[in-house]
Amino acid sequence: MLADRYPFYLANRPEQPNADLEVTDKYRGEVVTRVALASAADIDRAIDAAVAAERPMRELPPWKRQQILEHCVARFSERAEELAEALCIEAGKPIRDARGEVTRLIETFKVAAGEATRIEGEVPSLAISPRTQAYRGFTRQMPVGACSFITPFNFPLNLVAHKVAPAIAAGCPFILKPASRTPVGALVIGGILAETDLPPGAFSILPCHRDGADLFTTDDRLKLLSFTGSAGVGWDLKARAGRKKVVLELGGNAACIVDGDQGDRLDHVVERLVFGAYYQSGQSCISVQRILVHRSLYEPLRERLAAAVAALRCGDPRDEATFIGPVIDVREAGRMAAWIDEAVRRGARLLTGGRRDGAMLTPALLEGVPHDVKLYREEIFGPVAMLEPFDDFDQALATVNDSRYGLQAGVFTRSLAHAMKAWDELEVGGVIIGDVPSWRVDNMPYGGVKDSGLGREGVRYAIRDMTETRLLVIRDPD
Repeated sequence: MLADRYPFYLANRPEQPNADLEVTDKYRGEVVTRVALASAADIDRAIDAAVAAERPMRELPPWKRQQILEHCVARFSERAEELAEALCIEAGKPIRDARGEVTRLIETFKVAAGEATRIEGEVPSLAISPRTQAYRGFTRQMPVGACSFITPFNFPLNLVAHKVAPAIAAGCPFILKPASRTPVGALVIGGILAETDLPPGAFSILPCHRDGADLFTTDDRLKLLSFTGSAGVGWDLKARAGRKKVVLELGGNAACIVDGDQGDRLDHVVERLVFGAYYQSGQSCISVQRILVHRSLYEPLRERLAAAVAALRCGDPRDEATFIGPVIDVREAGRMAAWIDEAVRRGARLLTGGRRDGAMLTPALLEGVPHDVKLYREEIFGPVAMLEPFDDFDQALATVNDSRYGLQAGVFTRSLAHAMKAWDELEVGGVIIGDVPSWRVDNMPYGGVKDSGLGREGVRYAIRDMTETRLLVIRDPD
């Protein structure tokens, strides 16, 4: 069960100046807890504290950073069911999926604990000519300083972890704005961080309204902004971020290609497509949205996939049998239903689902969707997928690339030539062969191109962004 109220964390300490932010049960629609809401003055104090913590964090030895991260792993494991239940309530995530996210939270901090002692430099050879033969070079990675993090509602634990854990490993103090609709998980993480020996000011976790969070983006005392969310918001933040480094993990309308050699594996392919498109009600930036199927397999795959989607259990996310819970709110469900209606009016065929009841949308599968409607061009971020046939693999690759997004793509194929061509040609940050684009492991480089973002997450890759190279040159006196 959730507590009646939660404080925010400012400079490592809990503060409860108010309880102004209401958090609702996304399935039942009722207020279940209240959270302290930070003001602009609170955010300003937090930035001051983070800047003051830059030297102590930089001087915190790697073994100590590792020890702090390992403490978090132990405490998350002890409180795993509590974290999963909170996630189920505040995000409407089916309880099985919520437990899976807690597992990934733990894994991400484990990876960061290992990386904390492996942040190494290089010994570049400077002897490239007689003029430089007496010089030796050395590099080391130094933390950039105070960081600003803004995280979305759909993975309130693990997407927080992908910013917080690398920051601790790198030695960077930070301020974090969790999504105002799902702040509880981040605040529980804050409570566990407060148990550690992090230097004062090393972290602040401050729920606030979007219009009150401008300092997270514009304040020049902050050295890096890392944002995960929608493309429109992300690129606007970058434009206003000033001189700081910016990392953006934005949206997508991910595609998956099913090649013609998958005829004997259709049941497996369908199982993975169902997971990729409808897991956590499709509220993932790498959710399968567009499914391109070789024409020789199109009809049997369509029949099996439509039947599997129609059989998905929808309802209370607390029910262990539920696969589809509510989307984040009624407004978003209404938007998705409107996009489906527009596509059908334009000639698309609705094979199953698409019925809305409040924040619940039954999982929808369509075919024949025109390529110029919102359902096809934009990010749905809900339990909706579209089928279309293809005849030529090159044509399929071109269709995948016909998007302003480029996060990840999946390709089911046995052909090494097709796999390598997809890797060469697809304009995405990651190509997943033999599985859906929704697959992610927390130590891999993760991010996109085009409107899908800038930079990479994944613990080691996030640490690269949170550090800068410092060079030492020594001249041999002899």
